[in-house]
Amino acid sequence: MTMSKTRLEAFSDGVLAIIITIMVLELRIPEGATLEALRPVVPAFISYVLSFVFLGIYWSNHHHLIQAVQHVNGRILWANLHLMFWLSLTPATTAWIGETHFATLPVAVYGIVLLMAAVAYLILTLSLLAEHGRDSLIANALGRDFKGKISVVFYVVGILLAYWIPVLSVAIYASVAIMWLVPDRRIERTLRQQG
Repeated sequence: MTMSKTRLEAFSDGVLAIIITIMVLELRIPEGATLEALRPVVPAFISYVLSFVFLGIYWSNHHHLIQAVQHVNGRILWANLHLMFWLSLTPATTAWIGETHFATLPVAVYGIVLLMAAVAYLILTLSLLAEHGRDSLIANALGRDFKGKISVVFYVVGILLAYWIPVLSVAIYASVAIMWLVPDRRIERTLRQQG
């Protein structure tokens, strides 16, 4: 049975808005009015900025992805919930790496959450492709998805590296975000060509 995509999109937008709100509420106010008072909150702020960018990237790409489909089914709804589950762990892992000043285990766990969110997004795209077919608009828009696949490799490297140089792991995670900062234009381009 197929369903309208509007409820899935509205639900996902709401979940992501709540996740970002929870994250910002986790930020601590400096205990003083000097530059020195800012020093203890810098790691938490850096982790917040990185996570905010990741969530923004997911929101933007999810929006484009859903625009390229006609309908959804139960399998797609569950795949989307799977993605929302991993993204909902972002506030906890963000707070953990910030409060521990990028310690080994928190950085590795943060990477695992990023990796699992990327895998969940891949599962969502595969579910959409299964429903709409290999010759569909979404299939044409997604193409080979090189950035998605290389992101998974970077996350695995970052997770493993966290046990030796956690700050370098965070730099690898940030490089994935930078790679995705330029929005995935494949879907926009395909939609324009079809319109």
